[in-house]
Amino acid sequence: MKRLLVTGASGFLGSRIVEFYSGKYEIYAPAHAEMDITDGGSVCAAFDRFHPDFVIHSAAISDVTTCEKELEKSWRINVDGSRNIAAASAGFHAKCLLCSSDQVYFGSKINDSHSEDESVEPINLYGREKKRAEEECLNQNPECVLLRLSWMYDIRTVNRQEHNDFFRTLISKLEASETLSYPIYDVRGITDVNEVVRNFEKALELPGGIYNFGSPNDRNTYETALSMFRELKWDVSRLRRNEEAFASNPRNISMNLQKLNDNGIFFSSTLEALVRNGRRFQKEAI
Repeated sequence: MKRLLVTGASGFLGSRIVEFYSGKYEIYAPAHAEMDITDGGSVCAAFDRFHPDFVIHSAAISDVTTCEKELEKSWRINVDGSRNIAAASAGFHAKCLLCSSDQVYFGSKINDSHSEDESVEPINLYGREKKRAEEECLNQNPECVLLRLSWMYDIRTVNRQEHNDFFRTLISKLEASETLSYPIYDVRGITDVNEVVRNFEKALELPGGIYNFGSPNDRNTYETALSMFRELKWDVSRLRRNEEAFASNPRNISMNLQKLNDNGIFFSSTLEALVRNGRRFQKEAI
């Protein structure tokens, strides 16, 4: 059985990676006490103990507000930690997937879906950290596969402490008879995390480099929710257009998936997956 090392296993994405691949791989998901990703020596020691064939690095401080408040800590985890994982993967000849973000496109003047080869200058700290991490990881290990993930959701909760996401927040507000407000000046992919996790195995076969990795979407967030409600025959009067958010700087961080598709990896569109999961949620709730 091949060996898979997973970082961030207590988080939203990492916990689902461990759950899905248990039994398919021998998994090592070290806690902080076993491997401190900000310490290169600690990382190498953990790799030496386990000798992984594959690595999926999902550990990060991904909350944009937390990054801005804890500058040094977020940089050490998001940049230094990623570099250490990439370097150790190279040293131990392990194929490495590192999770980046669509936030690297936030600030682009291109009002269309973004491709991996375009020049990016992110305007928020998290995006800048992810861009720097990509650069340093590829410098340390050109065989690294950097995956730019979009906004992810699930219809189920794995850990009590995990934060709400697009889908579960939507459902909780519907159940509480609250109005749902979504921005009209924000275009981005919203992706079923289970598709991300399933596609990781194929991504382990990709040549080193950067890949957009998530559901395509050309609708703004309000239009996405409205289309979803119409497909599911839910009450669209519960939806409101948020015309303030991003109004001064309209955001389009949707991703072009052509490079990924050319390598045989595909995602459902944002709307297709949301409708499918909405129907599944309704069926399971009966």
